[in-house]
This record gives sequence, C-alpha cells and structure tokens, in this order.
Amino acid sequence: MTEAAVQIEGRRHPLHAHAPDAAASAVTTHAEGQQHPIKLYLVVWGWLFVLSACSYLVDYFGLQGYLRWSLILLFMVLKAGLIVAVFMHMAWERLALTYAILLPPVLVLVFVAIMVFESEYTHLIRVLFFSQAA
Repeated sequence: MTEAAVQIEGRRHPLHAHAPDAAASAVTTHAEGQQHPIKLYLVVWGWLFVLSACSYLVDYFGLQGYLRWSLILLFMVLKAGLIVAVFMHMAWERLALTYAILLPPVLVLVFVAIMVFESEYTHLIRVLFFSQAA
C-alpha cells in the first residue's frame, strides 16, 4: 500500500506540473514591477522643493486675500498629490482603489463648498430680517 501511495504522489496532474515555476515567475514579476528608477524619485523631490519654494514666495511677496490662500492651497494640493501618487504608489494602483481613496476627500470638499454658499445665504437672510425689525 505504501508503494501505491508513492506512485500516486509521484504522478502529478498536468496543471500542477509547473506550479513552482509559475510561483517563481510571479515573484520575479512582482519584484520587477515594484522597482522604480531613482530618477523618478529625484524629479518628484525636485518638484516638491519647487512647490514649497513657491508657497514660501507667496508669503515673501506679501500677497493677501483670496489670491494668497488660493495659491497656498493649490501648492499644498499639488504637493500632496505628488506624494500620494509616487511615494505611496497610488499611480500604479488599480483605478477602483484610487477612487476609493481619492473620491471621499473630493466629495468632502464639494460638501464644504455647498455649506459655504448656504452659510452666505443664511447670513444674508438674517441680516435682511433683523434690519427690517429695527
């Protein structure tokens, strides 16, 4: 009976004949797919430096009001996008995962914008109502 078990284990199904080779090639493919050229990281670091310098220059030149805050927020979002895309490897992820991570903050910003417009309307209505009562 042990000889029969050895013969059965010795015979492999054709689908399982190359299982170790497939696993080894998957590991090498995965390892090759995760290596990025150092030039990419250096370019991103350079852009992060340039965007940080631009953000500093907004304060240095004394810009005020909506222009100042718009530029600061623009540079901040660009830097965060570069960091998420390259250093957190989101540029190479599936589209569904990208949507799952990036879509909620975008929706939060949309809802904040809606609340800002609503608050302006509410403020206007209160000013009109209370100015008529006096």
